[in-house]
Amino acid sequence: MVERLYRDDPYLTSCAARVVAADERGIRLDRTVFYSRGGGQPGDRGTLEAAEGACIAIVDTIDDDGDGAIHVPAEGAPGVAVGTAVVASIDWPRRHRLMRMHSCLHLLSSLVSGAVTGGQVGEGKGRLDFDLPGGSPDKAALTESLNALVAADRPVTARWVTDTELDADPALVRTMSVAPPRGGGRVRLIEVAGVDLQACGGTHVARTGEIGRVRVSKIENKGRRNRRISIVFDE
Repeated sequence: MVERLYRDDPYLTSCAARVVAADERGIRLDRTVFYSRGGGQPGDRGTLEAAEGACIAIVDTIDDDGDGAIHVPAEGAPGVAVGTAVVASIDWPRRHRLMRMHSCLHLLSSLVSGAVTGGQVGEGKGRLDFDLPGGSPDKAALTESLNALVAADRPVTARWVTDTELDADPALVRTMSVAPPRGGGRVRLIEVAGVDLQACGGTHVARTGEIGRVRVSKIENKGRRNRRISIVFDE
């Protein structure tokens, strides 16, 4: 299985790696800083630069049925042989925007009661769907509460629990539509100090202050009980 370096250090922007497979779907490495699309967060983009100078643009990263990450090259990109040493580098400004938004959505889930039924992380916007039989929250009040948590600059940390520990505490899984990534008998938790703790495989900022000001842009009725709450950066 690929060594996913971003799980322990989401601020790592590049790494040395070796090509272990390459086919019509894309390129697999023995280790990577590229996040694989999943959990509502897009896959990373960037480049793979070979020692002999060939540079391959990567336009997406997807999971290979949980066993590895497939780095999808741009159309017309040069091929690469198995065993080639490369430097894998992500598009950091894009990744950091995704990290900021993903962490913001964790704050949102802590403020809204009700199960999360879906979600999506974008570069400048994001959304969560909630099962809210009691109606919609107030946009202005929710915006104010979100920015208060951002301004509090609380630490955001990751830790691991066993599959057994996760199964014993179902409240750690907030999103009904997406199961947390498992592998090797353990699951990663993301904790916003004093605010939120939940299973999550995505990338996050180190402190909530990094998120910056945000705004609840829209609250939509998507069914009798489903409410979609959309967030944008207020920059």
